[in-house]
Amino acid sequence: MRLTLSATFALALTAAACGREAATEADTEVAASAASTAVVATQVEPAAAEPAYDFPDEAWRTVDQDRLLYIDTDHGMVVVELAPEFAPNHVARLRELVGERFYDFLVWHRVIDGFMAQGGGSRANPGNAADKPPMEAEFTIRRTDEPAVSELQDRVVNPGQIPQMAKAGFWNGFHAGTQTAALAGITGDGMVQSWLLHCRGAAAMARTSDPNSARSQFYITTGSPDHLNATYTVWGRVRHGMEAVDQIAVGSAAEDPDFRPDVIRSMRIGSELPAEDQIEIEVVDTDSEAFAGYLDTLRNAQGNLPDICEITVPSRIAE
Repeated sequence: MRLTLSATFALALTAAACGREAATEADTEVAASAASTAVVATQVEPAAAEPAYDFPDEAWRTVDQDRLLYIDTDHGMVVVELAPEFAPNHVARLRELVGERFYDFLVWHRVIDGFMAQGGGSRANPGNAADKPPMEAEFTIRRTDEPAVSELQDRVVNPGQIPQMAKAGFWNGFHAGTQTAALAGITGDGMVQSWLLHCRGAAAMARTSDPNSARSQFYITTGSPDHLNATYTVWGRVRHGMEAVDQIAVGSAAEDPDFRPDVIRSMRIGSELPAEDQIEIEVVDTDSEAFAGYLDTLRNAQGNLPDICEITVPSRIAE
């Protein structure tokens, strides 16, 4: 399984890289559009309702402010939890750019209804990118570390490019796909291919057709585009303000000269903010007994769970 999936990953990434070795970040719009146009109709999803389940206080974890990214939009504040364990270099780049105030007053330059909202471009140049070196994609994690990735169901890695089966479950409240933990025992270093899923609310880095070309543009998914899984690096998940993301103006600055994109007013790491401006976010612990009990309420008569992207991980603002 590991060798087959690894080889498929390599083939998919090699094919994607061919033909545009000198591409700029503006090409992200072309590369992603070609994949999304044909499937966008199947990606439209309603906002997930909060589950009618009473989680005890001990089942909630408080997210450290240093792991929260605050994105101030024209429609309200969006708060994203970062996942440096899965995407350390991407999270480090986000922290660096936020510290440099790179994103302040840039725009959501490409927004497709029911698919994603992409930001970090500018009105004058939708292909705007930071003067930073490109980053390699990040799709591996050490499965011997805690917290562990649960293996709840079999799931295709990527129906378009990597049709192999893997496992899907949760890692610390994030929807995740992974090779089995059993493989970690034979890899020597415990590293196996694992990736955060593009379920609704995922925050990921945009890139060109070269999978190792991400620099600064990013997007937040408003659908669940499986065709991006394990090919675009997810580095976080919206924990508060998804309704604001849903309201970002739809359009493309590269394709419509009359498009008036919404503005990214600012982006800050929570620990930078004064205490009175911080939002205390709590997320249900997906390793808790309470979450396991909640999952049992979702199983059908055969004992099967819904698709992993249809399972809500509740989050709330602490009172």
